[in-house]
Amino acid sequence: VQLQASGGGSVQAGGSLRLSCAASGGTFSRYTASWFRQAPGKEREIVAGIRWSGSTFYEDSVKGRFTMTRDNAKNTVHLQMNSLKPEDTAVYYCAVDINRNVAVRVASNYDFWGQGTQVTVSS
Repeated sequence: VQLQASGGGSVQAGGSLRLSCAASGGTFSRYTASWFRQAPGKEREIVAGIRWSGSTFYEDSVKGRFTMTRDNAKNTVHLQMNSLKPEDTAVYYCAVDINRNVAVRVASNYDFWGQGTQVTVSS
C-alpha cells in the first residue's frame, strides 16, 4: 500500500486546514487508517483514525476540533482540522494498519506510512 499525504501548510491560530491521504495498492475501507503527528523533540502520537467499520477515534486534545472522514469512491481519507492551536504544530503522517489491530493508537501496529506533511500554527 502506498500513501500520499497532502494539505499541510501554515495558518494562524483559530484557522483551519484539511489533510488528505490517498491510497494505492490497497483499499482504505478494509483497514484502519489514522493520522499521527510528531512535533520536534516529541514522540509520534495518534491524532485521529477511522476503522474499517467506519467508526472513528480521536486523541483527547483534538476532540471537537478535528474530524476524520473517508471517501470510499476516491479511496482517500481526510482530516478536517478546525480551531487550530499552536500546539497542533507538527509533521502529520497518515498510516494504515492492514491487520485491524485493536490497539489503534499504537504506531507500531501500522504497516504503511505516507510521507509527512508539515502543519504550522502561529499564535
